[in-house]
Amino acid sequence: MSSDCHTPETVVQPDKEKLLNNLSRIEGQVRGLHKMVQDDRYCVEILNQIEAVRASLRGVSKKLLTNHMRGCVAHSKSDQEATARLEDLLTVLFKLQD
Repeated sequence: MSSDCHTPETVVQPDKEKLLNNLSRIEGQVRGLHKMVQDDRYCVEILNQIEAVRASLRGVSKKLLTNHMRGCVAHSKSDQEATARLEDLLTVLFKLQD
C-alpha cells in the first residue's frame, strides 16, 4: 500500500478492481434473491441465499477495514489525525453490532 493516505474526500483503494468484482457478484446474488421470491421458491433456500449475500458483504467490509487500518490509520501524519480516523472506524464498528 502506498504511504500516501487518502482523505475522506479522496479515497484510493489499493485493490479497487477486486472490490468492484466482489460487489458486482453481490449485485447478482441480490438479483437472484429477487427472482427466488418472485418465483415462490422454498423459504429455506431464500434464507440460505440471504446468508450467502451477508457473508459476501462481510468479506468486502473486512477488506475495507484492513485497507483503512493499514492505510489511513497507519499512515496518519499526526497522532490527532490517527485518533480521528480511529474514531471514524469505531463509529462504523459500533453500527455493525446493531
